[in-house]
Amino acid sequence: MEKETIFRDVVTAEAELRELLGEPKELVKRKAIDRLDRHCRAFIAKSPFLVLATADAAGNCDASPRGDGPGFVHVLDDLHLVIPERPGNRRMDSMRNILTNPRVGVIFLIPGLEETLRVNGRACVIRDADILSRMAVNGKVPVVGIGVRVEECFVHCAKAFKRSRLWQPEAWLDRENLPAMAQVLADHANMNGPGFTSRQVEEALQESYTKRLY
Repeated sequence: MEKETIFRDVVTAEAELRELLGEPKELVKRKAIDRLDRHCRAFIAKSPFLVLATADAAGNCDASPRGDGPGFVHVLDDLHLVIPERPGNRRMDSMRNILTNPRVGVIFLIPGLEETLRVNGRACVIRDADILSRMAVNGKVPVVGIGVRVEECFVHCAKAFKRSRLWQPEAWLDRENLPAMAQVLADHANMNGPGFTSRQVEEALQESYTKRLY
């Protein structure tokens, strides 16, 4: 049973969308390719950050950030890449989803560049020692990685970044106006049972950030 929603005027068919928003231009229709060409490889080699989109067998979705030094994603050939799984919070949302639904979408970002690279395909959780050993940092080899069989690649235009001014420091909030994330985490955790203070959370975060990046 679908959950009740407050939305009443809902678009339910592509034809309605096309009537409202129109058709893509010829360049947009033709820009997707089915492999990692030299341009895609060069982009990935310069990218220190990506967002990985997954969904479980029931269609429940998740989007997860991944980041490391530029080129941390290893391209094996024109059709395969590997994202190393660095130490995290052990929720393993992305990997648990992949186990039941291999379809993934990836957006690669390069700081200062407003266009992004989108890669879609099928993923699996891998533990190939010969591959993962190439992705070691500080002598620490990832226990597992996310292997992606590429099916579609294309450049996404810069409009979202231009509107948001994401890479423009003058548009950033002053540090004192940023959300107090330790307090946010403490409040959220305490909604499921009391016991955390913002100080405890801040100490745990700093310990994780300084001692458990790899």
